[in-house]
Amino acid sequence: MSGLELQDFAVARGPCDVLRDISLSVRGGEFVGLLGPNGAGKTTLMRGALGLMAHRGQSSLSALAPAQRARTAAWLPQAREIAWPVTVDTLIALGRLPHMGSGQRPGPADQAAIDSAIDRMGLQAFRSRIATQLSGGEQARVLITRALAQATPLLMVDEPAAGLDPAHQIGLMETLAAEARDGRTVIASMHDLGLAARFCTRLVVLWRGGIAADGPPEQVLTPDLLARVFHIRAYYAQTDHGPICQPLGVVP
Repeated sequence: MSGLELQDFAVARGPCDVLRDISLSVRGGEFVGLLGPNGAGKTTLMRGALGLMAHRGQSSLSALAPAQRARTAAWLPQAREIAWPVTVDTLIALGRLPHMGSGQRPGPADQAAIDSAIDRMGLQAFRSRIATQLSGGEQARVLITRALAQATPLLMVDEPAAGLDPAHQIGLMETLAAEARDGRTVIASMHDLGLAARFCTRLVVLWRGGIAADGPPEQVLTPDLLARVFHIRAYYAQTDHGPICQPLGVVP
């Protein structure tokens, strides 16, 4: 399985549904930006789909046994905390655990996946550094690299560009887009509409417990939707460098 299937999917917090009647099909090769205002349920959808929260309806991921799920989907949560003072190399190697037996050391295939992820994220010079001694943005890049090293068909990331400087935001989005072009399924919750428009192949907008829009960026980021869902007006244009979406002001 390389994608995600949700059918009649719902997640509640207490007596209230945060999400309800969600049906969504994501295939390999898609880079899906999951958008919506604060509290719309972006993180909730991903955590529920992964089986990390109780839900109703069907999720192709949560239906898998835990070991198979770990080999199918890599998950990068919004919290970027590194608890132990281990080297960057050691931390990234943890992404290979779902592919290894108990007590097994990384083999040639595991090392190749680790080296490839480090190369893609430009962390060669960080390999021997202690992860907890890095800056917040550097730690975020290390954790993203660990998820890439997991080399699963599906990659789910919650606010991946948060805390990164502009150059590393663009570099990360280029890496995620390249993963999708190589056939991987990438789903990322995002608040930056400009990055979403520029790099995602498909946008899914959550609002009031359901899906308000689903499609290519140029079909989703319309003036009406931006005003209705995000309460903003924005400049949107197709350019030689790709689409541009720049919020300009708040709509009362």
